[in-house]
Amino acid sequence: QVRLMESGGGSVQAGGSTRPSCTSSGGLWQDSMAWFRQPPGKEREAVASIVSDGTESYADPVKGRFTIFRDNDKNTLNLQMTGLKPEDTGVYYCARERYILRPWERLLPNKYEYWGQGTQVTVSS
Repeated sequence: QVRLMESGGGSVQAGGSTRPSCTSSGGLWQDSMAWFRQPPGKEREAVASIVSDGTESYADPVKGRFTIFRDNDKNTLNLQMTGLKPEDTGVYYCARERYILRPWERLLPNKYEYWGQGTQVTVSS
């Protein structure tokens, strides 16, 4: 069974950096993985995705500031966040799909089968 668990959330000052990680188990790395976030009072939204060939996709608000990458030796998904803004505040979730999603599917939350419990990231100005 695929199991996901996020870590590395917390409180960060605006302009700072942090790097949440997600531990994944339960399958080969021929898959799609992604980070989503849910700001307070809003719906879940895409952050970034990566598939097993290394191709990355980013939502417009984080493009140029965030980098998604995977550590295959540790079976972790990571999100390097820099230049943080208060509007980046939210609960960050990692997600996994067992297949390589089409490019137009990779930032759609309904395409992902497995989800972590989420980790809170709070950016203070």
